[in-house]
Amino acid sequence: MKGNPRVFFIGLAVLVTLSLLFAACSDDLESLPPTPTPTLPPIPSLPPLPAEMPAESQVTAFAPLPSEPASAVTVALGKYLFFDMSLSGDRDSSCATCHMPDSAFADGRVLSLGYPGNLHFRNTPTLLNAAFQPLYYWDGRIGNDLPTVVRDHVSEAHVMNVDGRLIIERMKQKPQMVALFDQAFGGEPTYGKVLNAVAAYVRTLVSSASPYDNYLGGDAAALSAEAQAGLEVFEGKGGCTACHNGPRLADGDFHSLGVATNPEIFEDPFRHIVFRRFFRMHGMPNYKNLREDPGLYAMTQQDDDWGKFRTPSLREVDRTAPYMHNGMLATLEDVVEFYNQGGGEGRNKESGLSPLNLSDAEKAGLAAFLVSLSSDPVPVDVPAEVISQITRLGDN
Repeated sequence: MKGNPRVFFIGLAVLVTLSLLFAACSDDLESLPPTPTPTLPPIPSLPPLPAEMPAESQVTAFAPLPSEPASAVTVALGKYLFFDMSLSGDRDSSCATCHMPDSAFADGRVLSLGYPGNLHFRNTPTLLNAAFQPLYYWDGRIGNDLPTVVRDHVSEAHVMNVDGRLIIERMKQKPQMVALFDQAFGGEPTYGKVLNAVAAYVRTLVSSASPYDNYLGGDAAALSAEAQAGLEVFEGKGGCTACHNGPRLADGDFHSLGVATNPEIFEDPFRHIVFRRFFRMHGMPNYKNLREDPGLYAMTQQDDDWGKFRTPSLREVDRTAPYMHNGMLATLEDVVEFYNQGGGEGRNKESGLSPLNLSDAEKAGLAAFLVSLSSDPVPVDVPAEVISQITRLGDN
């Protein structure tokens, strides 16, 4: 083999030098003390969360519940989740942000807030007596399936905007919640268990007997003379029972009343963005050019459904202002006057709506009667947010 001997010897010298260096390093490494195993600080043990049936969940309802409530621990778990900001994407809001106990589980705003960075275009309805409702939302797009309603709120981009898988990982960092899930469902947290627990709590939020109920039960003093006169208008000249009837004082149907469009929806770009996105998502034709809320029509695309919205229950109506799907009527007196004028204007307005020609005394009596449809509020103890902990790898 031909080659340069000088290059060969230089290469050999380099290899020998490297070998000696590696040998020296190996000897040095063997002489080093072993690396100690890190000692992790102990995870403090937290006391179990109270799991009794909440006081607001023990109210005797104005009518028999459609089904028996869930176990106390399941309802208690649902309450913790209802007030837990872990159920929103940025942990900045909870169910109670828009459904506030002190506002009869509505929010008292004209239009709902929605997810941070968004603003909604409809009024927040109360959650009281949701267990009795056949349909949910102003447009009735979900039937009597509360876990699905909870899922829709939690996952919807303009409401709480969170992935269910993220909720589960957040729950697993809360040992006290993990224990409650095990007590309630016999296992670790899952997305379905979260939805079912929140729904179990909401089902227990009901109205007790109102002065109106007590009056019907034989207590003649339960209604003032003015409210009794208003009841006569409600059942007679006012024609209110055509839509507001039955135990819930709602017919479960949809009506177009000609309520004026709330201009804020089109003046505030954040509300208008949500408005456009919502109707695009639901396949609304020509959604870019909408200048009013089509209501039920967006779900059915039947011409007769344009501008129709679900009849709300009148129970707790005195505590849930402002009124209508877009909050355009601020007070009960405004509502009475709206109907006294025969409703508003609209291309599909109910033909049966016409001026009532009520006197001032009749209007005042009707408003007084509407106040009598609210029960005594029950104080709600709002729980502190449950503590999160870093858990050992493999422990969760």
